Amino acid sequence: MAAEVACACAGETEEEAARGVVGEAAAIRALNTAVELHLEKTMEKKRAVDAQKKEMWRLFQFFFLFLAVLFAAQLEAPQDRLQCRHCWVPIVLLALGHLAFYAAAAQTLRCIHACKYQRRCYKLTLALATDRLKLLTTRSFSTLGPAPALLQGELEIHYQKPPESYLRKFNRSWAVHVGFLICTFGFMVSSTVVVLCL
Repeated sequence: MAAEVACACAGETEEEAARGVVGEAAAIRALNTAVELHLEKTMEKKRAVDAQKKEMWRLFQFFFLFLAVLFAAQLEAPQDRLQCRHCWVPIVLLALGHLAFYAAAAQTLRCIHACKYQRRCYKLTLALATDRLKLLTTRSFSTLGPAPALLQGELEIHYQKPPESYLRKFNRSWAVHVGFLICTFGFMVSSTVVVLCL
């Protein structure tokens, strides 16, 4: 971030650069560059999250289609040919289908959570840069004479991270998804046993 600010401050004189002083126009350009960069990154992460959510819904649709086909095949099978001892085949298919879906869902959720976390970091950094830009522009408009020069350190905007409670939210979300998948697995296994053994 400091390199971006330094690049945007190229319009200052050599004497100001030697002292580490930044002019008002150069400071505003530097902060505008930082704001634009973090806004673009925020939008990029939002698009990534949306794409991962679409992928997750596609996985859900294929998974429940697989479950529906398997369950319909059990119901349509002639009752005199299927015995209770045959229920292990659909249960193994269910277990394999669930394991494949769990692995794909875990990877997709991990990507979604990582993108959301990075997006939150960019939003916090964007808010800080925007506040500094507002402060600088109001300070420059409030003074009648030439605006005071700024030091390079006043323009540095460090990458912001959210508090730990933000990460706990993702753990709760993960627990809800896993609970839902376990309930689905239990329902499908019990329904397979009921259909074939009763």
